[in-house]
Amino acid sequence: MDLLARKPVRPVKTPSAVADVVAPLVRAFVGQDPPVSVRLWDGSTIRGSGNAATIVIRRPEALRRIVWAPGEMGLGRAYVSGDIDLEGNLYDALMALKDVAPPNRRMTPAMVRDLTAAALKLDLIGTPPPPPAVEAQLSGRVHSKRRDEASISHHYDVGNDFYRLVLGPTLTYSCARFTSETATLEEAQIAKVDLVCRKLGLHERRGMSVIDVGCGWGTMVIHAARTYGARAVGITLSNEQAKEARRRVSEAGLDDVVEIRVQDYRDVAGSQFDAVSSIGMSEHVGLDNLDTYFGSLRRLLGPGGRLLNHAISSIGGSKLGPRSFMGRYVFPDGELIDIADVLRSMQNAGFEIRDVESLREHYARTLHNWIANLEAEWDRACALSSVEHARVWRLYMTASAIGFEDGGVSLHQVLGVVNETGGRSAMPLTRGSWG
Repeated sequence: MDLLARKPVRPVKTPSAVADVVAPLVRAFVGQDPPVSVRLWDGSTIRGSGNAATIVIRRPEALRRIVWAPGEMGLGRAYVSGDIDLEGNLYDALMALKDVAPPNRRMTPAMVRDLTAAALKLDLIGTPPPPPAVEAQLSGRVHSKRRDEASISHHYDVGNDFYRLVLGPTLTYSCARFTSETATLEEAQIAKVDLVCRKLGLHERRGMSVIDVGCGWGTMVIHAARTYGARAVGITLSNEQAKEARRRVSEAGLDDVVEIRVQDYRDVAGSQFDAVSSIGMSEHVGLDNLDTYFGSLRRLLGPGGRLLNHAISSIGGSKLGPRSFMGRYVFPDGELIDIADVLRSMQNAGFEIRDVESLREHYARTLHNWIANLEAEWDRACALSSVEHARVWRLYMTASAIGFEDGGVSLHQVLGVVNETGGRSAMPLTRGSWG
């Protein structure tokens, strides 16, 4: 049972049926024939035509949150805090609401007026409830080193055991690659990092050097060293990730060939590598800093060096701003960059683009696996982090799975090469050796 559901309901002055007051607003937002039902804290219900789920507004504070932050932010705060809950499957509910109330839909001035009028009628106007404790509150210049460190810490330094529960034993936090219908999540994640290694050419010559920028818990560098004899460096801004990655490196007996650093990509200097992997990292960089990012990675490579950039993208780009649920709770200052801008920036830095591959459907399947892990161990997940944090993950992963399924967002791997003198790339003639 969700522990947040046990909070006491604050006494409030209400009419005989709260649903009578709220129903016009609900129908204005999701249509006259709502695909889901809504039950209010007094037990009154707004009946919907669908049976996907019932949204339960457990406490009047939910409406107060939405009055003070109309739209996505108020709704997100109400869900994370447990003021709004759901009976039924969250994925089914979001799918049912997707067309009538898409995530990026804004409340109109008329809706805000109606919401305020309903709150006044229910005697709910007052100071806003405090935001959930898991909400990010960053300060300083966006993408300064200090703020980037705080942003990464907000998302990743919440407990390695929580991440292991959700992500599975590989502790790999990015899209897997399912090479068969029967592949497990663990097999698919190893297949993904192996594909990265082979695109980088680590299988062509043992003992090559590679740096993984944004290395997470070390799966990529461990696989590169253990499977292909690579000498590997992994960098991250998360102290918790680095601690666990170093433990895993030692457990694998690879301390002599793998180094894990807590380091900003802008501070890596004085070394050159044969290859660079960037898996799920450039989303934290932002479009305005993309040339700086790829320029920094280019300086780490000599002639013939390769870069594999693996990142979520969206058409036209999308900033995860501070008034969005994702920007405030999940990836502060994050940005999904149009693949065209990624290609242009890599070329500006001196890379020849040699391969582009979309793994969009693979990410949807990855997310469904993570959701299943979370739901199967819900009570333990809450104990390892907090109920609010687990609810953030449930909502974020479910909405993201839908985005990858319908093409609202995608995932691209881009391979760039620093050509040798005379334009020689040392690239294989076909993709056949990549598997």
